[in-house]
Amino acid sequence: MSVAVELRHITKRFPGVIANKDVSMSVEAGTVHALVGENGAGKSTVMKILYGMQRPDSGEILVNGKAVHFKNPNDAIAASIGMVHQHFMLADNFTVLENIILGSEPKKGITIDFVAARAKVVAMAEQYGLEIDPDILVEELGVGQRQRVEILKVLYRGARILIFDEPTAVLVPQEVDDLFNALEGLRAQGMAIIFISHKLDEVLRVADDVTVVRQGSTVAEVKSKDVTARQLAELMVGSELPQPTTHGVTRREQITLALKDVTIATSTGSRDLISHISFNLHAGEVVGIAGVEGNGQAELVEAILGLRDYTGSVSFNGQSMDSLSVAHRHDLGIGFIPEDRQRQALMMDSPLWENRVLGHQRSAPVMRGFILDKKATIADTARIMEEFDVRAPGPQTLATALSGGNQQKFIVGREMSKAPALLVASHPTRGVDVGAQGAIWEELRQAREKGMAIVLISADLEELIGMSDRLLVMLRGVITAELDPAKTTPEQLGSAMTGAA
Repeated sequence: MSVAVELRHITKRFPGVIANKDVSMSVEAGTVHALVGENGAGKSTVMKILYGMQRPDSGEILVNGKAVHFKNPNDAIAASIGMVHQHFMLADNFTVLENIILGSEPKKGITIDFVAARAKVVAMAEQYGLEIDPDILVEELGVGQRQRVEILKVLYRGARILIFDEPTAVLVPQEVDDLFNALEGLRAQGMAIIFISHKLDEVLRVADDVTVVRQGSTVAEVKSKDVTARQLAELMVGSELPQPTTHGVTRREQITLALKDVTIATSTGSRDLISHISFNLHAGEVVGIAGVEGNGQAELVEAILGLRDYTGSVSFNGQSMDSLSVAHRHDLGIGFIPEDRQRQALMMDSPLWENRVLGHQRSAPVMRGFILDKKATIADTARIMEEFDVRAPGPQTLATALSGGNQQKFIVGREMSKAPALLVASHPTRGVDVGAQGAIWEELRQAREKGMAIVLISADLEELIGMSDRLLVMLRGVITAELDPAKTTPEQLGSAMTGAA
């Protein structure tokens, strides 16, 4: 097979950090090539370089044997490279067809030629096994179908080299199967596919070749049929693949969190965002909330934290919190790991010691009386970095300079530092590598054993099953099932989440 794209000795430096040093990989047409490594290993940077979002300090890129120099993504698109981003970039109030052609509309005179566009999209969808109704509004689509629209968008623009960034992060097992079937169709058509993932079992299932990067450098390029997930993990992090598990029963009599008939109505008066949610959570217990994204999990979290108005009651250690502010609830002993770390948990352009202040600006060590204690805050930031293995030069490092996994470990360390009685953990290991994942699981395990009550929301079904004592399934804003994790497979949980069970 011919080599579609080749990276040779790519090096990229940022202030205080070498993101890539001598990264090389070669991707053949008609193959799926996985790129794996810890967060901070340099995967995202090297793909941004390939897609023209950043420029390398040294090294070269060859597309179909010819050296290229991309100044921006438009140059990469012109060279038949497309990227399917982890977070979809679609207009909900547009149809599938309108989203696909947006910015590349075929013209008939001075008007858009929708007839030609529809014919091309329908033919393309059929050719690649990505059938979808071109006239349906995107807001009516599930996550898996939205991803199909993203794939069709890059194919419509003529991409022959496709980069998939964590494509299964938000999919349930059935949708993962559909995606892999689509990848098989793309591979059969001679496409070169670069597949970035932390899920090593999926990598081995879908990829022909695997490139492993560690600490910014290529350490191995192997055939997937020649390695196991355990061997890949050892190449990535120098240790065995961690497993999401808890040990023994640590549940105590005390009820830490109690919800009764919690409902959030919509402003339009249509179906409630969440409806009559009731459950008790004991100290030393982890309750996992399972559901396809958009079925009320985020609104449930916001009700518990006081971020949204609701009816019904939320109690903490026997005390009603319904009239308390977000800050007062936090002060009572509620910690929060939000799902979007960069938007909800960090000031990206500020140093880590300033980020240590967030949410803790009413107590020691951040405050001494009414005055910010900068020296103590910096010292405590250094302690968090050491205890939680946050890899960065020091407390003065900007949050934006850290990899996703190190950002997440810092957030977990900050929230755990005051030993909350209740932790609301929303997608705590999303987008982090196996090393950071294992470290975060261990922190949650230890907290559970010490009596912390934990609400765990995750799209990783194995994480939910392995870390939870009980599973509650949410569908259309309602709890539809309570499951025993010990007797539930990911496939059964996925079926319950989609209403197929």
